[in-house]
Amino acid sequence: ANIECIIQQSELESLLLEYNLINRYQPKFNVRWKDDKRYPYIKVHWADSFPKVTVSRRVVADGSRYFGPYTSVWAMHKTLNLLRKIFRYLTCDRVITGQDERACLYWDIKLCTAPCIGACNQDDYRAMMDSLCNFLDGKTDSVAQKIRSEMEQAATELKFERAAAARDQLLSIEQIVEKQRVISSSHLVADVISFHHCQDIACVQIFFVREGKLIGRENFVLEGTDGEDTNAILTAFIKHFYHKSSYVPHELILPHEPSESKIIEQWLRDLRGGRKVSITIPKRGTKHELVRMATENAVEALATLSAQWDFDANKQETALSEIKAALSLPNSPHRIECYDISNSHGTNATGSMVVFHRGNPTKSHYRRFTIRTISGQDDCASMREILSRRFNQWRAQTDLDSSDPVQNTGQDNSFANLPDLLIVDGGKGQLTSASGVLAEYGLAERVPLAALAKQDEKIFRPGQVNPIMLPRRSPGLFLLQRIRDEAHRFALFHHRIKRGRTSLASKLEDIPGIGPIRRKALLRQFGSLNAIRDASFEEISRVRGISKTSAQSLKDSL
Repeated sequence: ANIECIIQQSELESLLLEYNLINRYQPKFNVRWKDDKRYPYIKVHWADSFPKVTVSRRVVADGSRYFGPYTSVWAMHKTLNLLRKIFRYLTCDRVITGQDERACLYWDIKLCTAPCIGACNQDDYRAMMDSLCNFLDGKTDSVAQKIRSEMEQAATELKFERAAAARDQLLSIEQIVEKQRVISSSHLVADVISFHHCQDIACVQIFFVREGKLIGRENFVLEGTDGEDTNAILTAFIKHFYHKSSYVPHELILPHEPSESKIIEQWLRDLRGGRKVSITIPKRGTKHELVRMATENAVEALATLSAQWDFDANKQETALSEIKAALSLPNSPHRIECYDISNSHGTNATGSMVVFHRGNPTKSHYRRFTIRTISGQDDCASMREILSRRFNQWRAQTDLDSSDPVQNTGQDNSFANLPDLLIVDGGKGQLTSASGVLAEYGLAERVPLAALAKQDEKIFRPGQVNPIMLPRRSPGLFLLQRIRDEAHRFALFHHRIKRGRTSLASKLEDIPGIGPIRRKALLRQFGSLNAIRDASFEEISRVRGISKTSAQSLKDSL
């Protein structure tokens, strides 16, 4: 129907553009991440005077050092818990001056070096954090040797408490290092990548080898692999992974040569700051054995994941079948929408719409509503308002589709689709409100409706006097409860944001010289009343629209 060409200056630029377009549009017939969420990294805030360690899902060029990505958040936090016993880094948000009167509890339980009270100077703290970075890079031997020397020195000087602390650090190191397998007598630094694919799914296994030791491994799942050759799958993964990764090793050890290997080498070299990156396809020896081991792990991981997916799919189908039978629905409720209202004594009322497809949340279709026409606490009227707005959007998009199909590309897909089951959180009052809205839009016969009351988990249906009671441990009831609770959580989250903003704005309203525009500017700049209270006179006066007189009035009032 349409072909568009984009001319690039080089093959490398073309490679990057291709990646960006696939990532943006997620075309059906391209290899892509099955789960496109951002994986977490361990972030060391190296640009700070006293770097902290946090978890981040975004890699930003802000001077920080990133280690990862990790697919298991649980394993990453477990590693951090052990590392904190070795490297007692900061976790608080204090401004470190060394002049604080007292340290926090972490200093007392030996989980912080307390630079806030001057117990550790900047040079010693940064040296400790440099050792932490080396440790995360896989250079565990040098770190262990350094701590062992400190222990022996402390023991020689009869500083036994310090020696005992160093001994405990070594024991924590051993807990981590014992899981690292020595696979090469040389100081090999490489990523070993292999995969196994079956029909439309591929599982990629990547081994991280640092200083000759296997320090970790991760699984990644790709979809859209049906009909693709092995080189194309490998190429797609390398583009995805290293475009987001914070670290590129000296060497990539692969089972096959990827497509456009020379261009990929050039691209990886640029990511490493111009340092050489080599791609190796071994035929024998230790490296070949590593590739074989990675392949075996990929086969096993894909089999495990497939069994889990099959089990989850069967479990969801059982729940949906049970809901269909219990509510006498004409079809299995593949798309379920649930609505809830949240407010505080009638103020800052908000509504939520959550969508589940085949028993799983589709978060891109979630929507929030701010209640506009109802004052006071009237959940039934509020429910009527948000459902009217939801189906008004559906009607508008249906009219647009029928009048000019070419113009519907910008429509909201969540509102364009009708649910197979609509659930409202509440009892008969909310059910009556929802029934009236469906009748108004001519959908009473097309959209099945139910209300789920929290008390005794009773399910009410239009035209039925007695509620429906599902067995307490039935999969169908568990799914309905999960959907209802998700709608409540989503509405409450939006309500709290609104309530916080209103609270901040109301407190600022009483300050002379601070009108609506200035309140908005302060809210945008500082975000909370405590942050404004803690800000200096100079920081406040730098906010656009805030004069020195207004800034002084603000400081005096707070």
